[in-house]
Amino acid sequence: MSFPSPDPVLAHEFLVGARDPRPLLAEAARLRDEGHGRTITYSRKVFIPLTTLCRDTCTYCTFAKPPGAGGQYLTPEEVLAIAAAGDDHACTEALFTLGDRPEDRWPQAAEFLAARGHESTLDYVREMTELVVAETSLFPHANPGVMTDTDVVALRPSNPSMGLMLENISPRLLEPGMPHHNCPDKDPVVRVATIEASGRHKVPFTTGILVGIGETPQEVVDSLFALAELQQRWGSIQEVIVQNFRAKADTPKRRDAEPTVQYFTRVVALARWILGPEMNLQVPPNLTERYEVYLEAGINDWGGVSPLTIDWVNPEAPWPHLVELQSRTGAAGFQLMPRLPVYPEFQTSEWLDPAMADRVASATDGSGYARAPQEAHQ
Repeated sequence: MSFPSPDPVLAHEFLVGARDPRPLLAEAARLRDEGHGRTITYSRKVFIPLTTLCRDTCTYCTFAKPPGAGGQYLTPEEVLAIAAAGDDHACTEALFTLGDRPEDRWPQAAEFLAARGHESTLDYVREMTELVVAETSLFPHANPGVMTDTDVVALRPSNPSMGLMLENISPRLLEPGMPHHNCPDKDPVVRVATIEASGRHKVPFTTGILVGIGETPQEVVDSLFALAELQQRWGSIQEVIVQNFRAKADTPKRRDAEPTVQYFTRVVALARWILGPEMNLQVPPNLTERYEVYLEAGINDWGGVSPLTIDWVNPEAPWPHLVELQSRTGAAGFQLMPRLPVYPEFQTSEWLDPAMADRVASATDGSGYARAPQEAHQ
């Protein structure tokens, strides 16, 4: 008997445990095999926290910090030092992550930018990603928060891909007492607008949902269907991350319960079912002890994994050693392959700036995966 087509009511029933999840998991694995075979990818990266200043105050975040308590910008010299170290460790991705528009909240941010001839943090992102392209072999992947069409166009020549987590489609999470209260950049309307801008300007885009921050199961389902609709309309979503909330010390949500592996696995399987066989579906391997379980739920990617830098968003969760990641992926019956931040199916002249397309072609094999480094420091 064939599995039914994606349906919001049935999805909710699976998520809340009203139906046996085993058929869903089997269908998710089948869909993954249909779209990607038994290949699981990862991106060998360095994490560049360009600024830890931010105008938002999410109740689960330890990345953002105020001036005087760790909130600062990296200088061009510091950015280049991290990227050059990544070059030495055979990395291919420079992940730029930062707070949203800190210059709108902190005078210190505006002063730093003005001293370097910039009016906005996003313009500084452009300069730094261009610097990495000029001085190293790494490929920048900017994850700079909410962007306008102008921002996306400016960053496209130096970023073969970009990203912004949707997190959740529900505006309820903006209400008082909820995790995104007083966080203008977490409004799902403006985040959806950024994803749409990636479609208009042909930028391969990574997005996803964050599970366990106070949303309801129905809001999880709604978010996944919203991403499926965006992909159907624009076609620019190259990857969807399904990320589980981890409680962190020194945050208002430090005592909140984290989603169980059983519940989260059902979310992952729902994502595969709803988004289909072709979507690249990622779960970070450093946020669950036995991360292989998500292979059974239909993922085909582990995301960026660094042999050098910490996960600045989840600093309490070290990356798995790359040898271990390969061993555990292989033991589950899959082949681990390195990729660039832009997936093979988006490595075309339609999706890449001409100069970037040539650079990508020289760094990939005949299948669009990252070429094996001459010397990989495991």
